[in-house]
Amino acid sequence: MTAAFRTLFKNRGEAVAFALFAALILVVLPLVLPIFRLNLVGKYLTFGFVAIGLVLLWGRCGILSLGQGVFFGLGGYAMAMFLKLEASDPQSTAIQSTPGIPDFMDWNQLTALPWFWEPFKSFTFTTFAVFLLPGIIAFVIGWAMFRRRVGGVYFAIITQAIALIMSLGIDGNQGYTGGRNGITDLRTLMGWDIRSTGAQYTLYFVCVALLILAALFAKYIINTRTGRVLMAIRDREERVRFSGYNVAIFRTFVFTIAAMLAGLGGALFVLQVGFMSPSIIGIVPSIEMVIFTAVGGRLSVIGAILGCLIVNFGKTAFSEAYPDAWLYLMGGTFIAVVMFFPDGLAGILDKSKGAKEKLIALGGKTAGLIRGLKAKTTPATAGAAPAVTTDIPNRAD
Repeated sequence: MTAAFRTLFKNRGEAVAFALFAALILVVLPLVLPIFRLNLVGKYLTFGFVAIGLVLLWGRCGILSLGQGVFFGLGGYAMAMFLKLEASDPQSTAIQSTPGIPDFMDWNQLTALPWFWEPFKSFTFTTFAVFLLPGIIAFVIGWAMFRRRVGGVYFAIITQAIALIMSLGIDGNQGYTGGRNGITDLRTLMGWDIRSTGAQYTLYFVCVALLILAALFAKYIINTRTGRVLMAIRDREERVRFSGYNVAIFRTFVFTIAAMLAGLGGALFVLQVGFMSPSIIGIVPSIEMVIFTAVGGRLSVIGAILGCLIVNFGKTAFSEAYPDAWLYLMGGTFIAVVMFFPDGLAGILDKSKGAKEKLIALGGKTAGLIRGLKAKTTPATAGAAPAVTTDIPNRAD
């Protein structure tokens, strides 16, 4: 195995599992699903970016954030603002009282584009904003709290409060953000119609390619020295601090990375779904993102992504088949998984691997015991033969 391979994967089995998962979402699903279902899968996979971040943040570093929807929403709103401005050119909005501004601004009697919308006329700025805006805000929040050793349940509550504040702030400023309805009617990206079937296929493959790269990036972090320090912080924070490491820097780093991944997921969500609203970024969506990760397995990158697919497929299937009871079915499924598989569905595979290794070890010990018994028996038999041959002549004498 090469050094890069060893950095990304612990063994060949893990690499094979990753390759099979990549083949599933990159080849199998596009071949067997119609475009409507495939577009739904693409939407579910955008939550996979948040789940990957939560594996690093919660699974590896022990920080539970209930506000990842905030960063998902920041990336999504950045992309939605660019798309909305492109759809609001003076020709398309000629019937408005103020042409050239988004329709919801005109409905709320704004007569000019707000200053903070101006930079989003640039696609280059928007591309950087998708990553940097969530990253900068996460860095500020993380550094302010981790430097003061705020963690555990307090950190979870604070992030949840931030999600509530942001969703209420967007909801209450309809003239600037679209309010409860959000930013809708997004049609083109640089003149390219994102609603066409060909565009939906293209965006799906772009999403999958970026998700695979994000998963490899997360596995790289996990298997390097940084990842080992993160695990040590999760298990023995004080010991790591006494060893000379700055725990706040490591926590802020992983919180920022998780936020940037969530922002990327939000931008891809907007491109595939065609709208963005505060209903995607509030408390409930943020908790749902944690549930995706918990069901799939917060210690496994692939498990967390599969958790996004399974839970969202379950939501769709249950809501279609049992529209009055699907919430109870989803809640029951989540409770069952948490009760019987605390490490998520990926933990089942790990336990089966552990059982297999124990069986192999037991088989090896048994074989060694048998060989030992044979070795004890064989020399005694071999030593008796010469004694007989030497005794016979003596008796004859």
